[in-house]
Amino acid sequence: METMEKVLAIIRERRSLRKFADQPVAREAILTCLEAARLAPSADNIQPWRFVVLDDPEVKEAFGKEAFSGIYRVTRWAVRAPVIVVLLAELNVFAHRMGKAVQGTPFYLLDLGIAGEHVVLQAQAMGLGTCWIGWFDAKRTKKFLGIPGRVRVCGLLAVGYPLSGWQPKLQRRKKAEEIVFFNAWGGE
Repeated sequence: METMEKVLAIIRERRSLRKFADQPVAREAILTCLEAARLAPSADNIQPWRFVVLDDPEVKEAFGKEAFSGIYRVTRWAVRAPVIVVLLAELNVFAHRMGKAVQGTPFYLLDLGIAGEHVVLQAQAMGLGTCWIGWFDAKRTKKFLGIPGRVRVCGLLAVGYPLSGWQPKLQRRKKAEEIVFFNAWGGE
């Protein structure tokens, strides 16, 4: 299979996984996924990403009580994932503040999105499942992990092996002609 077909196959197979096997994930596997993130492109090559990996069950349980409490309780399922990767951005004054002021785009979020998706795709290629998590208490996460003020919590990734026999529901995707235009909005 050609490389392009392999990449598309991995992307087509990827689903958001919320039911994990009771099987630990080796740190080497997580480090391989984070190596993929390390190689991601970023605005002005700032490489703002930082990661905290939670793989100790007691730490994850305590973390879950902070990050997934109150209105965020519906995300409590994530504690059952063998690993939670906390996606962080260490902000750069010029690239992030000036870029946002001029362009109106928080580039660090784009950078973390790219790096996080590199993790997701590498995990999928290794037989691991993942789920992006945006519904959590970022302030309590920051306090629990002792994250300094210049660092932003951008998201979480639950990572683990899929529960045997469980298949996430296939989601309908829009057709290319609904989302792709050439040379102008609505063109061709």
